[in-house]
Amino acid sequence: MRALKSTVTLLFAAFAVMAAALLPASASGHTKETFKFEEYFLGKTVAYGKFWAINGTRRTFRVDLRGTWNGKTLKLVEDFAYDDGVNERKIWYFTKTGPGRYVGKRDDVEGVANVRIRGNTARYGYKLYLDAENRSNLVRLRDRMVLKDDGNVRNTATVFKLGLPVGRVVVNFARPESIKNLKRP
Repeated sequence: MRALKSTVTLLFAAFAVMAAALLPASASGHTKETFKFEEYFLGKTVAYGKFWAINGTRRTFRVDLRGTWNGKTLKLVEDFAYDDGVNERKIWYFTKTGPGRYVGKRDDVEGVANVRIRGNTARYGYKLYLDAENRSNLVRLRDRMVLKDDGNVRNTATVFKLGLPVGRVVVNFARPESIKNLKRP
């Protein structure tokens, strides 16, 4: 009988832990938005990243970012320098639509990216033209950005083509005050 009570107690405890993990942030007590795009990306930010695909393509890069905030929209200018000598400029516009919510637009993105932040984690997905000039080779990205305790942000993204995962991107961001902790992926 004692073994049965212990098993039942363990099962209830496991269920309670699983239920708490599945509850919305407000129900589980994690309502504080600790990662805010308009605060983190305001001013200068530096990032190092790496992309690899199932076809063998691999690229590493550095990104110098400049963010400005007008009270509603974060304009994020990204200057990419790839290891193969190619340079690109991309500009995101993230409009805040509510606590922990943004709508992102960029020239090479079809539609918008709907960003949702819970605590220190931002999640969003979008469709991207790999050949932006000709608006061809459309892929879907699913991003997860995590604000780390050291002040840096780690972004991991999976790239999908026709519903299948075909690539991966990892980018580590640092503000000037935490750049000493920045690791290249």
